[in-house]
Amino acid sequence: MNGWLEFTLAMAAFAGSHFVPRLRDLRGRLIALVGRRTYFSVYGLVSLAILAWIIAAAGRAPFVMLWPQEPWMRWVPNLVMPLALVLAAAGFGIRQPHTVGAKRGATFDPGNPGLAAVTRHPLLLALALWAGAHVLPNGDLAHVILFGGFAALSLAAIPLFDARARRLEGPDFFGQSAILSLRPLGCAAWWRANRRALALRAAVGLVLWAGLLHAHAMLFGVSPLPV
Repeated sequence: MNGWLEFTLAMAAFAGSHFVPRLRDLRGRLIALVGRRTYFSVYGLVSLAILAWIIAAAGRAPFVMLWPQEPWMRWVPNLVMPLALVLAAAGFGIRQPHTVGAKRGATFDPGNPGLAAVTRHPLLLALALWAGAHVLPNGDLAHVILFGGFAALSLAAIPLFDARARRLEGPDFFGQSAILSLRPLGCAAWWRANRRALALRAAVGLVLWAGLLHAHAMLFGVSPLPV
């Protein structure tokens, strides 16, 4: 298969997997047919398979260099990825229903917003950080499209989720949550309420980062370490 054709098909499959289920409530009908747990389990596996296909297809696409990789560029993902994975680990099951990875059946409590006080979209920000950090050291056309596209989609999803929240939530929702704010990190009461859960999630994120760092060459064929 032509390298660009495969890459285009992989990107189209990714876009289709996210938009087609929303047409005519296809997702709702499938959930009613097979159950919520089965649907999201299968959907998650399909999404991971398509993501792996996209990454492999980008590596097989014709190499068109936009800028050369300099040794210092590898420091960018190495410095950003620990934060991205801590955000991702903290974001799964967030008690804020209007975002990716929210806890099933969650409702937002303005009196105890949790991580949403720092960011109400941790998984989307984590994905944007992952993708954005990988653009600079991967200056060929296919990988710029790949990582730049993921970064753009992640950031574009934030106002869409927030627009839905404006229709369904009261003013306290936006008053006690933020797209990104460091103010809660200086609040002793916030730390008392969240430090144990945050410490556990941070540890999980750092373990994931260490594992991916060591497995990167095996999984993706290139070492992420600065040279």
